[in-house]
Amino acid sequence: MEKKTIFSKQYIAVLLCTIAAVVAFFVMKPAKKSFFKAAGEVWTTEYHITYEATADLSDSIAAVLEMVDRSANVFNKQSLISRLNSGSTNRADSLFMRMMACATEVNKASAGAYDPTVMPLVNAWGFGYKNGQLPTKEQIDSILAFVGLQKVHLEDELVKKDDHRIQFDFSSIAKGLACDEVARMLARNGVDNCMVEIGGEVATRGVNEQGTPWNISIDMPIENAQATIHESALVIALSGKAVATSGNYRKYKNVAGKKVSHIVNPITGYSEESTLLSATVVAPDCMSADAWATACMAMGTERTHKMMESRTDLAVMTISTDASGNFIAWSNKPFTTLLAK
Repeated sequence: MEKKTIFSKQYIAVLLCTIAAVVAFFVMKPAKKSFFKAAGEVWTTEYHITYEATADLSDSIAAVLEMVDRSANVFNKQSLISRLNSGSTNRADSLFMRMMACATEVNKASAGAYDPTVMPLVNAWGFGYKNGQLPTKEQIDSILAFVGLQKVHLEDELVKKDDHRIQFDFSSIAKGLACDEVARMLARNGVDNCMVEIGGEVATRGVNEQGTPWNISIDMPIENAQATIHESALVIALSGKAVATSGNYRKYKNVAGKKVSHIVNPITGYSEESTLLSATVVAPDCMSADAWATACMAMGTERTHKMMESRTDLAVMTISTDASGNFIAWSNKPFTTLLAK
């Protein structure tokens, strides 16, 4: 006779609960986090990203950088910016709208010192995607007729220009935007601690591997148009904030014995000549820090100091030079609180 084994309903219920508890333990147990590093080249510069996660997110980082490139890279002929400049489209994307919102805010606050419609002037001075001779006063005056953010209007997602010759150059904030977008992507993937650095612009969240704020070195403004020289001026500690530095000591050229900076003043139309060598700005987001650092370089030493001395939302440090070539460092009160111990 065949022997049968009979289990009670209570036994089966206990068994099922036990199996469920074991499965839940392995499924719901959080994966261990560790710090990952990603590095590479983008937009003729290097990036270095450190983040604490449960998995390698390098592919996602690359996807974000590609997304920003397709939107904001003026040297990419297929990018949205290039198509807006050529007039082949007038429809914006979300990244363009975000850049315009930031640019408009900084443009108004700086009385026009920051202006992303400066592209034709940048080209005229030989620092854009066209390399010509130095412009004459007549050429500059004619270009200024179609430079000015107030000549651009957004209607929903449509970009309307008062003059079809208006062109955008968001190179001054594209790296900052990319830092912010990578940091946002990391946050969506459960990353609480990260440092995103692209070409010297930095966005931070949380703490580093030692459990302390991220130490960020600010370079001395050592002139060299052929190579990037890193010599630290000081170190600041950041957590949840971003920093950007703009300067005229790396990207410039010498024409007929005269130093020509890539910083073009959108109000005068001329390459900016100032005792200001570099401006470092700490802000809640890297795109704003990037825009403000550029605005400071266009404003020059005195105007920057006057404007930033009373601001509490931005931490600012400038390095200028005196008549003898000595470096002069200046900072407002919010910046002094960030100095690393």
